[in-house]
This record gives sequence, C-alpha cells and structure tokens, in this order.
Amino acid sequence: MITEARKRYNEFFTEEKYQQFLQALNNHYKSPVNFRVAETPVFIGRSFKHKLIEASDEIIAFLLRDDFKKLTERSIPEKLRVPGEDNHPLFLALDFAVVKNIEGELMPQLIEMQGFPSLFGWQDFLSNQYRTHFPVPDNLHPHFDLSSEAYRTLLRRVLLNGHDPENVILLEIEPYKQNTSIDFVVTREYTGIEPVHIGDLKRAGKKLFYIRNGKDIPVERIYNRVIFDELSNRRDLQLEFNLTEPVAVEWAGHPNWFFRISKYTMPFIRSRYVPECRFLSDYTSFPDDLQHYVLKPLFSFSGTGIKFHLTRDDLKEIPPAEYGNFLLQRKVNYEPVIQAPDGLVKTEIRLLFIWENGQSRPRLVTNLARLSRGEMIGVKFNKNKTWVGGSVVFFEED
Repeated sequence: MITEARKRYNEFFTEEKYQQFLQALNNHYKSPVNFRVAETPVFIGRSFKHKLIEASDEIIAFLLRDDFKKLTERSIPEKLRVPGEDNHPLFLALDFAVVKNIEGELMPQLIEMQGFPSLFGWQDFLSNQYRTHFPVPDNLHPHFDLSSEAYRTLLRRVLLNGHDPENVILLEIEPYKQNTSIDFVVTREYTGIEPVHIGDLKRAGKKLFYIRNGKDIPVERIYNRVIFDELSNRRDLQLEFNLTEPVAVEWAGHPNWFFRISKYTMPFIRSRYVPECRFLSDYTSFPDDLQHYVLKPLFSFSGTGIKFHLTRDDLKEIPPAEYGNFLLQRKVNYEPVIQAPDGLVKTEIRLLFIWENGQSRPRLVTNLARLSRGEMIGVKFNKNKTWVGGSVVFFEED
C-alpha cells in the first residue's frame, strides 16, 4: 500500500525470479515448504501501521484486566485443562482483515486472536529471502524496532529461558509431517531446539525424556505447538505423556492460553476495530440479516465447523443448551488493496507478540500476512490462483 515500493517491486518481478526465490526457500535448509508462498510481500505505510498498533492496544487492554481469567474460565474444557498455568501468555497473535469503512478509509478489523505461537522462526527467514531476491526499500522492516539479528536473539532467549537447548523441545504431533514443518526446521537452526513427536516422549514419574543420539535426554522446557483439536482426532497415537497430566517442566507457551485467548474472548471486547461478536446464548432473538454473520463453534479450531453462509435452519440444528458454545460474528468485507500485475488482492495481517516474564504487557515483535483472491482467506478459496498465499508485511519506519 506504499505506492512507490509497490510500483518498483512489480516492475522488477518476473515469474523466473519468483521461481528462483521459491527454490531458495526450499533448498536453504534442504526442507520443502508445504504451503503456497505469495509472489509478493505487503508494504504498509506509517498511517495504517499506527491504526494496527492502536487496534492492538485496545484489544490488549482487555487482556490486562484483573478479571480476565475469571471471565475466560469457561473457555478451557475441563478435560483439556493443563496444570501449572502461568500468569499471562508467552505468545499472542492478532489477525486483522484490511477493510474499508463507510467513509472510504482503510481500517483493520479483528478476525481471530490466539494465545498460541505462530511461525515466529519462518517469518524472519522469509522476510530476509524476500529482501534478497526482490527490491524492498531500506526503510521498511518486518520486525518492530528490531533488526533480524536482535529478533533472533530475543526468540532464543524466550524459548530457552536459560536452559541448555538440549533440554528444551518443540512439541508437536509428527512435526515433520505438519504443513508448518519448515518453521520447526528454522526454529531448530536459530535456537538448537529439537522438534519432538509427542508420541516419542518417555515418562518416569513427573519427569519427561526424549531420545537423542541414542540417549535419554531430560526435558526441562516445552515449546508447545500441539493443537488439542488435532490431538483429540488422532486415536491412533500411543502416548506415555498426556498434556493434562502434571509433569516437572516449564512451558514456553502454556496450553491453557490457547483456549483463554481465542474466538471465545472476542465477544467481551468493545472497539471500533472489533466487529460485532456475541455468544448465541446472549440473544433473545437472532438477527434478521443472518447473511451478514458467520457462525463459529467455540471449541473447534482451524476453521472447522464455521458457517459462512448462515441460515435460520443452521441455528435450528443447535440445541438451546449448546448456545453458549457458539457465537455469531458480523462479516467483514476484505478490501482488495495489493496491486498484482492482473488486478487487486486482499490481505489479512497477523501481528505477533511476545510477553516476557517481568514485563507488564506483550511486545509487538513481528508479523505474518496472507494474500487472497477468493471469498475468504484460506487455501480452499485460492486454489489455482496466483499472487496468493503466505507472506510478510514490511512496515515503514517512524
């Protein structure tokens, strides 16, 4: 959305250069990228950056309330509650759609939020590769007040927390089979933390171990990337360790925050940057214009069960006793704002925060962007399209 940066980038771009860029992404760590990477980054100027920061500040103000945990206690299913929860999340992600308001002004609108890590390693690597292969102005940066080197130092510090990398693991379900496996590879290169399949953990009392070079290595800290939804669906897994059992480890991202900071949280927030969002149980009568709402189940993730084209029949299928487990969120219209060679493209921006112990609030450190030509952001809406997929924002410095 910085006109000169976009013009220069598009004039430089060729399909051949894009293929060379993809080849570098896949070959650098000798690990394939299992999702589509967009042909371009996003360039955002100071004005819209400040709107994103203002939106984030208003949302974070709710997370800082003394009664936040009390208000979100019901968000954690009892059978999935993990012992040893800390006072605040280590990670925070806020997803914003870029929309146009009735005055014709571009605005961010919150779509999702999560107290769970995202692609913290990959986004740094990706931004450096964009800058290597394409023209990115020197006054635009993906990390906020951090160089790439300083960002990596911060990531190592918060993930390791003083522990030997050998005693810290990145926990996932079959990590190298995940679409996000490239992030685990980059994180391992940056920090020395080994990705470990949850089924490979061994337990002795409250102590956990994993095998490395034929030896049992004690686990002292877990960088958790396991999504409960996926874990619940994997009936085939043989586990010595269940996440809900007390063990003698630190959590780099305690699992309970995955539930506390989620779509469950959105109905509590009042801000011009947050679309109308209410639990079904809060309605005495449902809106007449249901076509302008999305139905979201609270305890399903990665888009499962969401109804984009909502009808009254969909609501009739939900027993009233279950109304508290669903919400209605007013739809937003993504505004196409990124100029591709053959038209305009929509984008969603994820701001990524780290909340270190001893700090009074989360710190904005980096970002992720997704580009779309389809009705919604997401792979199934963008099949066989170009200038779509995962990307990164370069923000104009102040």
